[in-house]
Amino acid sequence: MTLNFSVKITVDAKDKTKAIYDSVNTDNEFYSENPVKTQIIFDEKIIITSETEQLTHLRANLNSTLRLIQASYDSIESVKI
Repeated sequence: MTLNFSVKITVDAKDKTKAIYDSVNTDNEFYSENPVKTQIIFDEKIIITSETEQLTHLRANLNSTLRLIQASYDSIESVKI
């Protein structure tokens, strides 16, 4: 029996959302061998959906993505764009 694990996360960083999306989605686009099927879309907010058969892969992918979002936000805040 194979289980599928999935998650959907919505991020709203107000006026910084688009810049964060551009930063995080670039990383996602160039990692085609990712074992987690991840889609990141921008529609006024960042919407991240991920699916995999391995719970540990999902956890690792989410940790990486959320840390990238936090780092992007912190970087933007540090220069007061």
